[in-house]
Amino acid sequence: MLIIFDVEGVLLNAEYLPVLAQVMGPRKEKEIWDITNAGIRGEINWEEGLRRRVRALRGISYEDAKKIGESLPIMPGAKELCSALKKADWKIIAVSGGFTIITDRLKEELCIDRIFSNELVFKDGKLEDVIMNVTSDKAAAIRPTIRQWDIRKEDTVVVVDGANDLKLFALAGYTVGFCPVDMVREKADVSIDKRDLSLLLNLLKKKFW
Repeated sequence: MLIIFDVEGVLLNAEYLPVLAQVMGPRKEKEIWDITNAGIRGEINWEEGLRRRVRALRGISYEDAKKIGESLPIMPGAKELCSALKKADWKIIAVSGGFTIITDRLKEELCIDRIFSNELVFKDGKLEDVIMNVTSDKAAAIRPTIRQWDIRKEDTVVVVDGANDLKLFALAGYTVGFCPVDMVREKADVSIDKRDLSLLLNLLKKKFW
């Protein structure tokens, strides 16, 4: 079995760039949230939204970016869920439109087999740009690994919150909306409305154990 998680709003109980924007003051934070929420709702092109947000935060120091990335809270229940899944011999993938600066730590903390994310570029210790490895079609980043592991669609679960994650649903036999936007709720097989990933464990046990 394979489970695929989105990161921000699912494995992490935060959105990184709006928190990072707090370093530059409330007006900048609001600007970043406005772009972030428009992307989550599917109202703007996701790639352009990401580039706009990174451009708006140019000049932030690497030290601030790393410190804030490491301080983002793990979603309640995530460690319990991932630990149980690994004991049951599941594979775990995380895919994020966010950045290695927030995802690298999850590999060890949540025992994740493979993580796909973008990279922030720093020049002279200041935020400059972004290298985009994961686009709005997050499924494209993952498909080669699924083929390599030879895992069937009916043995795959996807857990997401935002409209920009919906293409991942095509990979899965069972789809979960986690505190989702309406567009995800309408398409998911099941939704969880409390920010506690351990609630997913009982659903998976009933369906797959």
